Amino acid sequence: MTDLEFIYKRHSIRKFKDEGVPMDDIKEMIRAAEYAPSGKNLQNWHFIIIKKDSVKEGVTKVIEKRNLEIAANIKDEKVKESFAKALRFQTFVKDAPVLVLVYAGPYPVSGHEALKSMGASQAIIDDLLRPTPGIQNIGAAMENFMLAAANMGYGTCWMTGPNYAALEISEYIGFEKEGYYLAAMTPLGVPESMEFKRPPRKPIDEIMTIIE
Repeated sequence: MTDLEFIYKRHSIRKFKDEGVPMDDIKEMIRAAEYAPSGKNLQNWHFIIIKKDSVKEGVTKVIEKRNLEIAANIKDEKVKESFAKALRFQTFVKDAPVLVLVYAGPYPVSGHEALKSMGASQAIIDDLLRPTPGIQNIGAAMENFMLAAANMGYGTCWMTGPNYAALEISEYIGFEKEGYYLAAMTPLGVPESMEFKRPPRKPIDEIMTIIE
C-alpha cells in the first residue's frame, strides 16, 4: 500500500447495503471537507445531510416530476429520449442510507469589480469568471469528503445530473441561505460489493505537459 492508496479507494458507488452511517462518521467526513482549500478562506459551502427515507424519496420524486416537465417540452425526439434515459442515474439515491446535498455560496472573484470599473469588455470579464473560483472551492471540499468516506469504508457518487431540479429540491427540503444554491449531491453508504470496475484513465503523458 502506498501513501496515496486512500485516493485509489474512491469509486463511484450506486448500490449500497442496508446499513446506516453513524452521525459521528459523517461529521468526520464533513471535517475533512472543511479542510479543503478555499479562496479568501470564505469556505462558501454548506452540506445538507438527509437520512430520513421519506425525504430521500421526496427528493427523487421532485427530480422525476421536473424531468417529465422538461421532457414534455423537448421537440427533438433523440434529445428527449436521452434526457429521459438519464433519469434512472439521478434517482437511485433514494436507496442509499444517506443523501448529501452540497450547496455553494457567494464568492467575489478577484479582479471582477476592477475590470468592470475600468470598462473592460464583457468578453474579458467572461474570461476572468470562466474558471469559477467559487465552485472550485466546492469541488475541493466535496473531493475531500469523498476521499474521507472511501478511506472509512463508505461509498459515494459525485452527481450534478439532477441540478435541473435544484430550485425545486431546495424548496422541497425548505433550505434557504442567502446566495446559496445546490451545486452537487452524493449518496453515502456501505457499498453493496467491494469489487469495483473502474473506467480506464487516460495515460499520464496525454494529460501532462512538462516545461523545463
